[in-house]
Amino acid sequence: MSEVTRDPEAVATELAGKLSARTRHVCVLLGAGASRSAGLPDLRGLQDAVKESSRLTETQQKQVAELFKTRNLEEALSYLRRLVAILGDGQSLGDFNSASAKELQTAITSAIIPALDHKAARHEPFRLFANWVSGAYYRLPIEIFTINYDLLLETGFEELAVPYFDGFVGVLGGQFRPELVDTIDPTEQAHALPATFVRLWKLHGSVNWEETTDGTRRRIVRRGVPVTDGATAAIYPSDEKYDQSRRVPFVVLMDRFRRALAVPETLTLVAGYSFGDQDLNEMLFDAARAHSRSETVVFCFNDISGVVGHAAASTRNISVLGGNEVIIGGQRLNWARTEELPGVWNGGAFQLGDFEHLARFLATKARIGDVTA
Repeated sequence: MSEVTRDPEAVATELAGKLSARTRHVCVLLGAGASRSAGLPDLRGLQDAVKESSRLTETQQKQVAELFKTRNLEEALSYLRRLVAILGDGQSLGDFNSASAKELQTAITSAIIPALDHKAARHEPFRLFANWVSGAYYRLPIEIFTINYDLLLETGFEELAVPYFDGFVGVLGGQFRPELVDTIDPTEQAHALPATFVRLWKLHGSVNWEETTDGTRRRIVRRGVPVTDGATAAIYPSDEKYDQSRRVPFVVLMDRFRRALAVPETLTLVAGYSFGDQDLNEMLFDAARAHSRSETVVFCFNDISGVVGHAAASTRNISVLGGNEVIIGGQRLNWARTEELPGVWNGGAFQLGDFEHLARFLATKARIGDVTA
């Protein structure tokens, strides 16, 4: 008779044991749910902040309302970037010409930045996460991928003096160096930074990345603080074809994600991600199918979404841990436990889908492989 339930303590203990194997290549993908645990808004919250922002003129507010009828925030930004690229002098499409599309793009990113003020957020979840990273001495470096724009990861790392590399070199206006991202192979020690340097890859840009133009050459530079003063923050890539100047860093970083998942016996943790990005989904699921000895563990805050649930049902090395049920080895099972297990099982629900609980678990249990300690 097949198993119909799973003990959350056994699952957590098994996960801690896997994370204690120093030979593993560990990747982490974080979505908006991680930042929500610190008090920052998710994509829908950012859309509301943009619609209500005083940084937009009355005309721009009407344009945003119209865009949001059929597009989310990231899709709207992508649409505006395409208009900027394709509309020439004297050309228009609907309410936009190239200049007005560019102005609205800048206004939207300017409205997003104050809504993602890391100074006003709770730093504890990211301090805990940084605490785990600081003591996770794997042979290969940990690679953190995030689709969030905020500076919570950087804040956590710097508060705990965790060294990291994000693809930029420089202090006053760090420039993105695609050749470094391309050539730093975690399996090739001759070309690698020390394994103690965490790799931080911000797939959808950041509030402190600025789009600049030097003559005819477009660049993206990283500031030490969020972009202000009417400059355009490099948030979310366009889905247009990139020439060499527009190629970086978005295409380079997505390629980095694909190559990281291809490293043999990679363990990938996915938290706070709702599986709303088809490109990322395909990379995750394709890698799991292609590399049977790698594992992907997905933490869901509540119910298991249909997208990842369907993938896990047919791909045995994808595990999905939801609040009320779990998918392991292709089987969808109920949790079974009566007594509480602090930080893991409480109130009849699995807790690690909450990023703060997950970060605390990693910081206090995963390094020693014992969930009961």
